[in-house]
Amino acid sequence: MPQVVVTIDGKTFRMACAEGEEDHLASLAAEVDGRVNELRKSFGEIGDQRLVVMAAIMATDELSEQRRRIAGLEAEIAAAFRDRDEALRRVAADERRFVAHMNEVATAIETVAGKIDGRA
Repeated sequence: MPQVVVTIDGKTFRMACAEGEEDHLASLAAEVDGRVNELRKSFGEIGDQRLVVMAAIMATDELSEQRRRIAGLEAEIAAAFRDRDEALRRVAADERRFVAHMNEVATAIETVAGKIDGRA
């Protein structure tokens, strides 16, 4: 299992990850490090653990918001599929009515044509 050494808030950590995930893990650690540094600039020295906890809570809040947005988008997609299915059912019903009407018109034309041929 590959290991990656990451630095967060000036401290290094050796982390294990799945094969091929090394760059992703390093990128995530860099993002956490950036958040901790931003918080340190905003709040000063309030303790390493507290900064890391605040960064984790901020990241979790963003994740929660994205999950909420995804759920909303999934609901919109499901509604769009239901609307599409209903529209397709209406189109199919309209097509059946149109074909039936055209058959009636064709029958009427044939009847008229037969009467005209009979008189000629």
